[in-house]
Amino acid sequence: MDVTREERPWGALSDLPGHPMMWVLILTEVVTFGLLFVTFTVAGAVKPDLFAAGRAQLDPVLGGVNTLVLITSGWLAALAVEARMIERRTAARLLLAGAAALGCVFIAIKIAEYTAKAKAGIGLETDTFFTLYFLLTGFHLLHVVLGVVILAAVAGYDSAENLKTGTAFWHMVDLVWVVMYPLIYLVG
Repeated sequence: MDVTREERPWGALSDLPGHPMMWVLILTEVVTFGLLFVTFTVAGAVKPDLFAAGRAQLDPVLGGVNTLVLITSGWLAALAVEARMIERRTAARLLLAGAAALGCVFIAIKIAEYTAKAKAGIGLETDTFFTLYFLLTGFHLLHVVLGVVILAAVAGYDSAENLKTGTAFWHMVDLVWVVMYPLIYLVG
């Protein structure tokens, strides 16, 4: 006998928007990023002068712009879900395109940051701060790239569940950056 979603085969996950497997992935990613944040914080407590010197070489304005870009992108994705729920599919697709385009802006800014660091002779092996900086921001950047692909896919296959599933992932990407930005760029 087939079990329907209404019978809660996923337990509490059945109540979340989108497909429950996305929430399993999101939980896994949040735990992974959380462990990376703890590692960064502990390393910063052990080597505060090194981390202060590393932060001084970052551009908090670019990081702040990227924060605004992702927050705005997440807002557009949320509006896309709302539009889809009232059968405004064209509007939903346009809003998703805007969200994905802003994701591409984030990628371009991050690549510009990495390029500037490379030109200054700063890389993954420069010191502990930059090793963790590149690992954290690079891992996040991969998630942004994947998120843009997911947004494009759900724009094409735009069932309400697909949009909720894709935007749930995108919101996780936003949330991680909102925590990462002050941790890496500002807190010292």
